[in-house]
Amino acid sequence: MRLPPSTDCQLHAHMPKLKPFVSSETAPLRQVIVHTPGPEMSLVSPDNRIELLFDDVLFEETAREEHRQLCAVIETVVGHKDAVLQVGELLLESFQLEDARLDFIENLCRIMQERNYQAYESELKQLSPDELHRFALTGQSPTPLRDTFPSPNLMFTRDLCSVVEDHVILSYAATEARRRESILIGTIFRHNQRFVDARDRLITLPPNVTFEGGDLLVINEKTVLIGNSERTSLGGVMTVTRALFERTGVERVIVVNLPKKRSCMHLDTVFTFADELQAVVFPRLIRTQAYNVFVFHRGAEPERFEAEILPNLPAALEEVFGKPVEFLKCGGEDELDQKREQWTDGANLFALEPGVVLAYERNHKTFDELRQNGYRVVDAESFLSYHRESPYQSGDKLAIKLVGTELSRGRGGPRCMTMPLRREAVLSFGAKERTKEKRG
Repeated sequence: MRLPPSTDCQLHAHMPKLKPFVSSETAPLRQVIVHTPGPEMSLVSPDNRIELLFDDVLFEETAREEHRQLCAVIETVVGHKDAVLQVGELLLESFQLEDARLDFIENLCRIMQERNYQAYESELKQLSPDELHRFALTGQSPTPLRDTFPSPNLMFTRDLCSVVEDHVILSYAATEARRRESILIGTIFRHNQRFVDARDRLITLPPNVTFEGGDLLVINEKTVLIGNSERTSLGGVMTVTRALFERTGVERVIVVNLPKKRSCMHLDTVFTFADELQAVVFPRLIRTQAYNVFVFHRGAEPERFEAEILPNLPAALEEVFGKPVEFLKCGGEDELDQKREQWTDGANLFALEPGVVLAYERNHKTFDELRQNGYRVVDAESFLSYHRESPYQSGDKLAIKLVGTELSRGRGGPRCMTMPLRREAVLSFGAKERTKEKRG
């Protein structure tokens, strides 16, 4: 995408203003930010893949086609234009502003000093919007720069930020390979004219206090779930908790202590909601762990809060809802199948609305589990082909199979690849027919 040159005062004068809002993991989706894999994916090699957090090298063209299918399903279900926003296009729009380009470069030099970007800061500032955009995504520029690398993990937009109510929590990536993505998303929200109304509702973290969006799930308007994982530090948990208590209506934060290892790098790799009271989980870490959950409650003053330890996550969620949450097993009953399918993101579902989910088709046992629990299972191609002739009815439970043969090799599922910007505002959790905003 190439945008025409524009003066700062004229830029995006007629662009629709975007208003982030999320108060539920499963409320009907209205708008989402994604990144379809591009040239940066072909710059991952056997030599640099470990540094770039990849277990394998992906074939760009196939990964792109699979991702386009993901986008097509989302657009079909949501049913309106601009349902899917591309982070690359938002960044290029932002870079039309000189202030945005300077902010990106200065933060790059300040935050990633180990890469010595400050040594060629002047060269970066001379890049055009298109050239700087290419550099941000691929690490390439007209002037060869030392120690640059691509951003192939950008397709996992979930980790860049999180929306809670009308506030946006900007990530601070735990790994150097993803730190440029954190700078990139901050540039978008601070400078893109679409987000002008959200600029006073950004939550940022102190330097080196890490938080990534895959560790945050919005249970309802008063409760948020956060993983203390390999990628989100305890300092990140505490910082986000305090900010939510001070600036939003959140009254309770449930924290899950996870093993600090890559196989469960974020909470959403082992636990995601499919419906209001139904979740798909990796049993070994969610159903069998004991006393790895603590809950923060907002105190009389937002900056002070109380804590309690609970036996496990099922107990914590039952306390929230007043009834048990049904846990469906990623991989079904067999422990080996559970391990295999958690490895390929069987627990990383993305809910388009209550009971309508996307998942990788290769996780057969997980789909069997969904089918046995009332979901109609359909592949994405058939869904797209027949939806216009025979649309599903609101309230139907539907599990849509994405091909994902190539995408799954990147170790991130449909939830990892989607950052909901807006969902319908549910007045009462569990009553999906009652919403503040009607779909249209």
